Amino acid sequence: MATKVLPFYQKRHKHYGYDYRNLDTRSVVKKYTSKSSVSKRSRLSLETSLSRHSPCAKRVCQYAEEEVPEYTVPPFRSREGEEEEVKPKPRVFLYGTKLREMEAEISKLKRSAHEQADMLALKRMEEERLAVQRHIREDSICRAPEFLVRLRSHTVWENSFVKLFCTVQGFPTPLVRWYRDDVYIDQTSEPTKYRMDSYYGVHSLEINRCATSDTAQYTALAFNIHGEASSSATVIVKRFRGDEEPYHSVLLPLNLPLLSPPIFTHIDIQYSEKFGVSFGTEGETMILSCRMILTPNLHRLQPEVVWYRDDVEIKKSKWAVMQYSDCTATLTLPHLNKDDEGLYTTRLITRGGISQHSAYLFVRDADAPIVGAPGAPMDVTFYDANKDYVILTWKPPNVTKESPVIGYFVDRCEAGSDNWIQCNDAPIKICKYPVTGLFEGRSYIFRVRAVNKSGISRPSRITDAVTALDPADLARLQTIYFDASRQIVISQDELEGDIKPPGIPTNVHVAETSRNYIVLSWDPPEPRGREPLMYYIEKTMAGSASWQRINQEIAARSPRFAIFDLAEGKSYEFRVFAVNKFGMSQPSASTGPVTVQEHIEIPASPSGVRCARNTKHSIVVHWTPSKSAKDLIGYYIDSCLVGTNDWQPCNHKPVKYTRFVVHGLKNGHKYIFRVKAVNALGTSEMSQESDPITVQAALTAPSSPYGITLLDCTNDSMTLGWKAPRFTGGSDIIGYYMDHREITDLHWHESNIKPITGRVHKVENLKGGSFYEFKISAMNVGGVGVPSDSSRAFKCEAWTMSEPGPPYDLTFCEIRKHSLVILWKAPIYTGNSAVTGYTVDICETDSDEWRAITEKAVSTRYLKVTNLEEGRSYIFRVHAVNTAGQGRPSEPSEPILIQVRPGTKEITSGVDAEGNIYLSFECHDMTDASQFTWGKAYEEITDFSKVHVETDGEKSKLIFKHPDMADLGTYSVAVSDTDGISSSYNLEKEELERLMALSHEIRHPTIPLKSELSYEVFDKGQVRFWLQTESVSPNATCKFIVNDLELADSKDHKITFNKSTGMVEMVMEQFTSKNEGTYTVQIQDGKAKNQSTLVLIGDVFKAALEEAEFQRKEFLRKQGPHFAEYLSWHVTEDCIVELICKVANTKKETVFGWYKDYVAVPAEEPPNPQTGESKLSIPEFSRKDMGEYKMTLKDDKGQDVTVLEVAGKVYEEIVQEISRISGFSASELKIKCTPEGIRLQSFLKYYMEDMKVFWYHKDSKIASSEKMRIGGSSDQVWMQICEPNDRDKGKYTMEIFDGKTSYKRHLDLSGEAYAEAYTEFQRLKAAAFAEKNRGKVIGGLPDVVTIMEGKTLSLTSTVFGDPTPEVTWLKNDKDLELNDHHYATLEQGKYASLTIKAVSTEDSGKYGINVRNKYGGETIDITVSVYKHGEEIPVVKRGVQPPEQAKASHAEPSKPEASKSSKFGRRK
Repeated sequence: MATKVLPFYQKRHKHYGYDYRNLDTRSVVKKYTSKSSVSKRSRLSLETSLSRHSPCAKRVCQYAEEEVPEYTVPPFRSREGEEEEVKPKPRVFLYGTKLREMEAEISKLKRSAHEQADMLALKRMEEERLAVQRHIREDSICRAPEFLVRLRSHTVWENSFVKLFCTVQGFPTPLVRWYRDDVYIDQTSEPTKYRMDSYYGVHSLEINRCATSDTAQYTALAFNIHGEASSSATVIVKRFRGDEEPYHSVLLPLNLPLLSPPIFTHIDIQYSEKFGVSFGTEGETMILSCRMILTPNLHRLQPEVVWYRDDVEIKKSKWAVMQYSDCTATLTLPHLNKDDEGLYTTRLITRGGISQHSAYLFVRDADAPIVGAPGAPMDVTFYDANKDYVILTWKPPNVTKESPVIGYFVDRCEAGSDNWIQCNDAPIKICKYPVTGLFEGRSYIFRVRAVNKSGISRPSRITDAVTALDPADLARLQTIYFDASRQIVISQDELEGDIKPPGIPTNVHVAETSRNYIVLSWDPPEPRGREPLMYYIEKTMAGSASWQRINQEIAARSPRFAIFDLAEGKSYEFRVFAVNKFGMSQPSASTGPVTVQEHIEIPASPSGVRCARNTKHSIVVHWTPSKSAKDLIGYYIDSCLVGTNDWQPCNHKPVKYTRFVVHGLKNGHKYIFRVKAVNALGTSEMSQESDPITVQAALTAPSSPYGITLLDCTNDSMTLGWKAPRFTGGSDIIGYYMDHREITDLHWHESNIKPITGRVHKVENLKGGSFYEFKISAMNVGGVGVPSDSSRAFKCEAWTMSEPGPPYDLTFCEIRKHSLVILWKAPIYTGNSAVTGYTVDICETDSDEWRAITEKAVSTRYLKVTNLEEGRSYIFRVHAVNTAGQGRPSEPSEPILIQVRPGTKEITSGVDAEGNIYLSFECHDMTDASQFTWGKAYEEITDFSKVHVETDGEKSKLIFKHPDMADLGTYSVAVSDTDGISSSYNLEKEELERLMALSHEIRHPTIPLKSELSYEVFDKGQVRFWLQTESVSPNATCKFIVNDLELADSKDHKITFNKSTGMVEMVMEQFTSKNEGTYTVQIQDGKAKNQSTLVLIGDVFKAALEEAEFQRKEFLRKQGPHFAEYLSWHVTEDCIVELICKVANTKKETVFGWYKDYVAVPAEEPPNPQTGESKLSIPEFSRKDMGEYKMTLKDDKGQDVTVLEVAGKVYEEIVQEISRISGFSASELKIKCTPEGIRLQSFLKYYMEDMKVFWYHKDSKIASSEKMRIGGSSDQVWMQICEPNDRDKGKYTMEIFDGKTSYKRHLDLSGEAYAEAYTEFQRLKAAAFAEKNRGKVIGGLPDVVTIMEGKTLSLTSTVFGDPTPEVTWLKNDKDLELNDHHYATLEQGKYASLTIKAVSTEDSGKYGINVRNKYGGETIDITVSVYKHGEEIPVVKRGVQPPEQAKASHAEPSKPEASKSSKFGRRK
């Protein structure tokens, strides 16, 4: 349901005072109030009566009293109530009485309804009266919109923000709409760009991140039902001059073709990001993009984006991909080639106009596959394609360092395959080639490679596919249309029928002429016929009638033919035959003489190469075109740093213009340039080199000053200050011009006639109380720059406040990652007292909140602000403070971006070659107008009594004349006409002291010494004093001073000074006790001095004197036989100790002698007469060989002796050396089992008891004991494990220590190794036990017994065995029968006897005793010889039978041979 719009005062107020009512209204209301009270009483009585008869009466009365509801739920009776009503009641009252009561009730209800209707009528009448009253009152206060505060114009920097304000009044409250150049601003289309606010009649429009395209007229339109009003202001967005280029980026004419005429509707396009001059390399991917802001940004009105390269529209292909989305136009070049180099332009076409941006793309050659090979050709194109041939053209590469191109190879490949075929066998020298041998109907792609003496280049970009077809065949097709869906295609060949034979070709002529080939062209015969035609070509020398067929084997299928193998300079004639299956035509007419030659020549070199500055990294190169510029492809430009002879190509694709901007140069460096022309035959000679030019920005007028501030004001004058232009335009600022005007005046008036040299100016003769605006222009030698933006209006009235005025000239320097330094100047107006300090406020650009940086005022006029966030922008302002308080703030600074400038350098300190202490700063981005400004405590240094400045090119030094502690402090430097390049250096006490010490060393130099004064003693006892210096000049001098007396060169003191080596020496022939004292050498070389002192006093002198005397005696000793080398010891690899010495000056008569402990020892051999070496060998060295060894020499010339005491430390060292050799030669541990246990042993070259041999079991050292016995022999060491058990298992280590190194051998005695060893031990142990307890003869029996016949022989021996052995006697290895003649006894189990009574010769023989028990036994033989009385006692040898017994044995051969006996007998 529609509602009426109420005025604002009715929305806020619900009750009104009586002043809105007239007298009639008051009476009506009073009457209504009285009636209301009467009706209220009647209703109460009626309610009481009706409540007894009707259940709804109370509810009806309630609603009558209160406001009437919109909907009332009707009451429903219950079923019980209905049943009760149906029941008959007794008639107590009369019927008439009840009817009267009902009529009374109805009449009361009617009166109540009339009263409600009257009340509603009164309300309606009152509302109508109030509406009329309100209308009358509103008419008295209604008015159209009116601007109390109008919009003001603003000038801001790019990427900053601006806010426009206005105040509007009117009734009803007017609405405000904003327009930009009369186009409505839709905030919803770009919410981050615009912000619109309205607070109690104050309206504002905020524009964020202003761009130059935001420069426009902005209008605020206020309107209501009574009218409208508007206010306009201009916003100018300015850009830094350094970002602008005086010329177009490539200086090429932009004659881009227009598309179809668009329907113009205004759409504003602003570029937020644009691609710039780009550099790429072949094979890389390059993306060019532009981001824009559209106003309004309508989905159906997006711009059409078209890309161009060198004025030619780029079509979408695999080499170029174009995209547009989200207000971003992108061109992607996925695989760069030099074909892609050129000027790229993106054109945005809207219904309201065209916007475009251009920049150049440079593409460098990729690395060649062979060093020195040329770059690839480019722009390979084809034309005149036919059935079996096509002509290719291309552009040659730019060659600077490589050798010249000698030709090109052309390759072809069928489309869809990778099989490349080289078309020409020899390099073609011209950039054009007819490719023949194609197959009709097939598609081909082509590429070209350049060749020089180093190799072949990379291939060019492949061409588009071309199909081998005759374009004339299409012209011979006719199409007959029956209807929209049916048609008939008929070839003209079919209409002509069969032609027998074909006609003669006509119009035979030469289409292409070169020194390598000729292309012949003709028209097919008419009519052709339906049969396929082929052609044969003949040639003849001009003037000859001898025709020669050229294509004898393969006929031409198209009316084009390339003819090769022609002699250059000769004239030929050609004719053509047409052939079909019916035969051959007559020959065509001759072409006439055609000379084989080039129609173009290599162009002449360009001339007049001249250069001009453009930007900090580019130069504009101009030249005069080649005089013979026929069929010119373009020009190549090369650049070279002056002094390097390193020529680099500036463009890699020929340009057709005679002016080119070379980009990518180093600022501040000098370059020279040269140009060469290019056509199909190659490149011209190089032009003459241009004059050297320094890469700097071009000289222009300065940018405009900014930051105009009112510094002081009286009733008729104003003092203003401003900031210098950010860019001086390449030269110094000469002065400033100021204009002023009243805000009511449209015309500007000059404030000064002569230029203002400073940046503070007082304007006089002004009107008091008036408002003035000012603008300022800067001037240099290039002219007067653009004036600044108008200042805000200043009122001309005298300042009388007690606080100081605003500081001014806020400048910023040393902008680093998280800090900057802000500088300002003191206020002109100081108030009632002097300025005591300053406070600094900061505000982020996207905020309106200012905060103080310092808690207390600073006394300096600079402040380093830290803890800033990198990448954010801040605004600053400064207040001056005096005793009265804080004064007016300065003008807010421009937004400062916290970001480190690339290539930022800092001040360095040092000392130069003359000893001067300096601070140095270097800047590579200077212009001709740039100057270094040094300051201390950020105040420019004007007093040069203590310092002076030296500037050389890009480097400046601040040199201290007489440095002292007063020079401590912060020094700063700023470079003008740059993008704020500056730095500071805090010179502290420690650093200054270090620099002063270094300066003193340089100004008072000392000659560096390689070695201090020292001495050495010669062989004859002479003493040499010497020192050595670094290199000195030939004029250097020296002095030797001993005990304060200078010594001169003499026979006793030979002094020399070798100046080439710096060696100073003095030789004293006789060094005696008188020479004790102090020795000093003083050296001087120009200003440089040095000295060195040697003190020879006390013990030091005594040691030197003793050494001199010893050397003197040694010299005398060596006059006779002597020892050149005294006795020393040496251990051979066989562990034989040798005592060695060397003798000298000996002869044959010299007597040599070796002694040990004064006892002569025979020498194995005399000294070697050649080497003089003599030695004494001690094999199996042991402790018994300790003692004093001495060797003597003696002859008639003298004698000498050398002594070596082999004891103590010498003995230990010998043992250690033996340990080293033996330890190195020791074998791995081996197991040997014995009856006592298991023995671990290692064999080595030699072992002695004093060697340090250690045994370990499981890394625990083992000491020799009954259980573990440690020992060794001459060639082995061992350890015996007696009675081994399971606890003896584990790893065993033997270590031999030579005092430095341990030699270890290991054995793991566990597992199978232990089991086998233990088994063998048990076996040997059992065998030893058996050997110990077996039966054996201990002694008592002789080996031979001689006895005279007739006597009694008793043989007694002691036997042993456990158990007691059995004893058996043998004779001649047979058991001896015991009887009375032979009887045996065994007493006590150990004394066995054999008695032979009355021996006879028959008793001679070999007897034996056999002793045996269960463990074994043995037999002992005894030879018994019986001789007769009177005979000589026979000599019987052991084991030899007596003669009688021998005869008996011969007589009895059946008896076994007697076994041999031994000293220990034999075991059985």
